[in-house]
Amino acid sequence: MDTQLRPRALVPATKAAGTVQITFVPTAGKVVSAPQNSNLLRVSLREKGGIPFKCGGGLCGTCKCRIEEGLAHTDAVKPKERKHLTEAQLAAGYRMACQTFVLGDIAVSW
Repeated sequence: MDTQLRPRALVPATKAAGTVQITFVPTAGKVVSAPQNSNLLRVSLREKGGIPFKCGGGLCGTCKCRIEEGLAHTDAVKPKERKHLTEAQLAAGYRMACQTFVLGDIAVSW
């Protein structure tokens, strides 16, 4: 019987089930993990992502951001977003971070 310890092969890190990766492009591409269905602005605040904000409730529009990658991994556009964003902006990937919930991996800029 071989009792020598053998080194284990290194396994690349994988993200935990039920989590998403959010890349904050303007902050040197900072990548953070968050639970699936997390609010984008709350993740930015918790992880120091840098998305600008004032009210946090969909009233001011300060947290307007662009989903650079993974727009399909966000929830449905809310009525409050439609008050601040044109159809052209929405089609170009703009969302309000305070109103957006992340369902899969995304990259965001502002």
